[in-house]
Amino acid sequence: MTTQSDDQAVAAPPEAPPKVLTPAAQRALAEAAERRRLAEIRAVTGETGGPEGPEPTRYGDWELKGLAVDF
Repeated sequence: MTTQSDDQAVAAPPEAPPKVLTPAAQRALAEAAERRRLAEIRAVTGETGGPEGPEPTRYGDWELKGLAVDF
């Protein structure tokens, strides 16, 4: 029976080739990245529960689903 002393370095296993992602996995990673990006924007603005996308009052009207209402 042979033993390996503690001062000998153990050879690292060979590098595994990178995994090939399926299209569904790639979409999931892209969606997760978009959610992280939106969360970062919300954290900067401090707004929670607000409308997604451009500011709805940017033209002086309130716009919801394409309909504008003047104040």
